[in-house]
Amino acid sequence: MTEFSPGPRVSVVVPVKNEALNILPLVEEIERACAPLGPFEVVYVDDGSTDATVEQVLSARATRPWLRLVRHEASCGQSAAVRTGVHAARGPIVVTLDGDGQNDPAFIPAMVQKLIDDPGIGLVAGQRTGRKDTGFKKLQSRIANGVRGVILRDGTRDTGCGLKAVRRDVMTGLPYFDGLHRFLPALVKREGYEIGYVDVVDRPRRMGISNYGLWDRLWVGILDLAGVWWLIRRRKRVPQASEV
Repeated sequence: MTEFSPGPRVSVVVPVKNEALNILPLVEEIERACAPLGPFEVVYVDDGSTDATVEQVLSARATRPWLRLVRHEASCGQSAAVRTGVHAARGPIVVTLDGDGQNDPAFIPAMVQKLIDDPGIGLVAGQRTGRKDTGFKKLQSRIANGVRGVILRDGTRDTGCGLKAVRRDVMTGLPYFDGLHRFLPALVKREGYEIGYVDVVDRPRRMGISNYGLWDRLWVGILDLAGVWWLIRRRKRVPQASEV
C-alpha cells in the first residue's frame, strides 16, 4: 500500500540575489524554527544571482528534502521573487523573510500561530525593534512609513520588515505590481481581513551587501502609493457569500 504523505502546513519563501554566504546559516535557522510546526517546506527563489547562491542552495538541499529552489533567468526584483515563491508554495500558510539573515526565523512559530488562532486575520506582519540598519536607511524607512501611514491609514508601523506570515489564498488573490510587498497590510485589509503584529528583533546583515536599492522606499514608490490608495477607495464592500 502506498503511504500518504501530507503536504506542508507552512511554506517559507525566501527571495535571494547574490546571497551565497548567507544560505546555509539561514537554512539551518529556519529548520530549527519550523521543526515544531509539523510538515513544512522552504522555497528559495533565486532572482538572477551571479554568485554561487544556486550552488549553495542545491548543496543544502542534498540532505533536506523539504528545501526547494525556483530560479529567475534574470533579476526581476524582490516583489516578483516573493510572488514566484508564493505561487510555487504548497502550504496554506506562507511565511516570507529576507535572505540576508536580518530576519530571525525564531519568530515564525508565533506568527503562524496567530493565523491559526484567528481566522479573521489574513496577514501577520513583523514589526522590527532595535533596528541595525545605518542611520540613513532608518531615516528613509521612517519617512516612507510615515507617508504611507498618513495616506493609506493601514495602522502598521513598519511595512518594510520582510518577515510576514500570510494566508496563501489571500496573497494570491491580491492585485500584483512591482513593490507589492511594501503595501501588504493595506491590501489585505482591503480584502476584509484584520492584520496581526509580532515584534521581531532586527539583526545586522551577516555577510555581503544589500542587492536591492534604497531610493525606491519613497520616491520610486510614489506612483504605487497612489495606485494602492485608488484601489482602496474603489473597494466599497467585501461580499460575504455562502452556497445555498
